[in-house]
Amino acid sequence: MFSSIAPLARLNPFYAPHFQLVQDGVRKRPEPAEAPSTRRSLAAASAAEEYSCEYGSLKFYALCGFGGVLSCGLTHTAVVPLDLVKCRMQVDPQKYKSIFNGFSVTVKEDGVRGLAKGWAPTFIGYSMQGLCKFGFYEVFKILYGNMLGEENAYLWRTSLYLAASASAEFFADIALAPMEAAKVRIQTQPGYANTLRQAVPKMFGEEGIWAFYKGVAPLWMRQIPYTMMKFACFERTVEALYKYVVPKPRSECSKGEQLVVTFIAGYIGVWKGLFARIIMIGTLTALQWFIYDSVKVYFRLPRPPPPEMPESLKKKLGLTQ
Repeated sequence: MFSSIAPLARLNPFYAPHFQLVQDGVRKRPEPAEAPSTRRSLAAASAAEEYSCEYGSLKFYALCGFGGVLSCGLTHTAVVPLDLVKCRMQVDPQKYKSIFNGFSVTVKEDGVRGLAKGWAPTFIGYSMQGLCKFGFYEVFKILYGNMLGEENAYLWRTSLYLAASASAEFFADIALAPMEAAKVRIQTQPGYANTLRQAVPKMFGEEGIWAFYKGVAPLWMRQIPYTMMKFACFERTVEALYKYVVPKPRSECSKGEQLVVTFIAGYIGVWKGLFARIIMIGTLTALQWFIYDSVKVYFRLPRPPPPEMPESLKKKLGLTQ
């Protein structure tokens, strides 16, 4: 029994790096010896004819940010009706007793168009959040990785993902907060405003600029832990899928096969919770990663393979000659 549990334990993204070293070295597919700096640079920013820009360049970060805009902006706007009903259930549970009842009451009072209330601040706000979340994640992941050095970046890669995603989400929530505040007013305060153009001047006239940022602290408390788990679990799940499930290295997979792995990893990474939350958040997260990776594929951005143990570390452990 313990022999079957051990491999599962090693898939834990928080598995201690010190004890993971030998396992990673033993299970790795054999490949010709190659200098670590050469292999990593090839993986990160291969030939000019294959990629449209250099890994870590300004163009790379800009296009990653654009991928985040589409990823978060489109998916969150698509679920505005569900989000509207959910918010109203939280504010007035006596009137909106359930999801289906909430839809029924909303359509009866405001018509079908009423279900789209708040779509504009949702699209703008979450597009800005996606720009910062995904764009800055790539920035901080490379920045912190360079600060740690190749060996420590590999050993503590889960902590690296957690730190990079937390840093990115800090700025992402500042970008999201104004539109989130307007969206909540439009969706949960009947008669306050029907559109973003009505809500913004009214909020500013009543409370000034503070009206748009007083909800940023709750956003940080809610979004930063979620984003840390979302990115760390995704990164480690992709690594595990290519290592234990996919029958060939990522370099030999087609772009379509790689995107399927991305979607599956995005779904697995957030599976825990109530059934409805699994369907909504799991699908939403998986679609975000799918769209984000599709943008990378479309614009031919460098997409480094899952991390591998540096050759220098293997030599220290006596895994190579």
